[in-house]
Amino acid sequence: MEEYKTNTIEEGLTKIEFPEFDKISSDAPVFYNPNMELNRDLSILAIQVFQKEQDREINICDLFGGSGIRGIRYKNEIDGIGKVSINDISEVANHYERHNIQLNNLNDIEVYQHDASMFLRLKRGEFDVIDIDPFGTPSPFLDSAGYCAKRNSLLCVTATDTSALCGTYKEPCIRKYNAKPYKSEYCHETGIRILAGFVALTLSKYAKCIEVKMSHSTEHYMRMYLEVKKGSKKTDESLKNIGYISHCKHCLHRQTSNGLAAPIEEVCPVCGEKLIHAGPLWLGNIQNNEFITKMIDETENKKINKEKEALKLLNKCIVESGAPATFYDVHTISKSLKVSAPKFDLILDELKKEGFVAKKTHFNPLGIKTNADVESIKNIIVKLQNKI
Repeated sequence: MEEYKTNTIEEGLTKIEFPEFDKISSDAPVFYNPNMELNRDLSILAIQVFQKEQDREINICDLFGGSGIRGIRYKNEIDGIGKVSINDISEVANHYERHNIQLNNLNDIEVYQHDASMFLRLKRGEFDVIDIDPFGTPSPFLDSAGYCAKRNSLLCVTATDTSALCGTYKEPCIRKYNAKPYKSEYCHETGIRILAGFVALTLSKYAKCIEVKMSHSTEHYMRMYLEVKKGSKKTDESLKNIGYISHCKHCLHRQTSNGLAAPIEEVCPVCGEKLIHAGPLWLGNIQNNEFITKMIDETENKKINKEKEALKLLNKCIVESGAPATFYDVHTISKSLKVSAPKFDLILDELKKEGFVAKKTHFNPLGIKTNADVESIKNIIVKLQNKI
């Protein structure tokens, strides 16, 4: 084993060592990303909530172990955890994973050296939680995750290829997620929905379906917590959440169409211009109020270094639960009207006064999730502008 100069860090209650590297990349001898600490903190909260809901000891798979930080923190910091399996194809990573397990005086953690998909195929039905946190796209591993996942298990998925999911690069999204993206002001939400839709369609071949417990788009990545259910009838019902978002570049109208092969309008009903379509994607809920409330409650029981950031994000996500798909960017609409944007909260209040749902979104500080049509929002902005 080659000798490396090591770094030592602490996250939560866990201490690990790993080789020094110049920059965060897949070329590092052992992968550790300090920017994903919030991701790991939220994962601890989500898995603890899931464990308490299941009311039993649960077994966890950390599919891309790297330094071992994720799997080791799970065992060290979550109550009711049975066996943790940490997998990485790198021999050097395996060495540091074992070293860090000893460093934290932990038992019931097994280290494996397998191709990720092969590992899941070998371990069918053994895990209550499967955590897929790769460098890049999770797409190639989701079929094996669908095969491996058991009834009432939790699937945690990270995607860092946001440029594809958000539509900056259309072809890679079509290739990896079998969906057409669109780079709009709400493209990060569209990306989350494409990812959820791809997971749902992939798992459906195994008569398994998903319920989205929480999702977020933060910095360079997207993250989802999905409860996996089983049964052909449940799966058929769940797939009614698959559909398309249609967007008008001219007037900013958007609409949704449920169904994988449903007829989709080609012309904007507001202005008559051509509609642009994104999908297939998930049109169901992407936040679960009850689950996120429990995650917030868990912050009192856990040592979370990024507690302030975690609570801020969770409180934003909980507001979104039950809201319609997509959101309107206040500045984008104001720009299209050639007026300066009124105060954000005034627009929210006015929409509520007129009987519409109006909620903030974590995707964009100037975004409004609402069931109001674009013309109603434009009228409100003009009315408020005239009062200035």
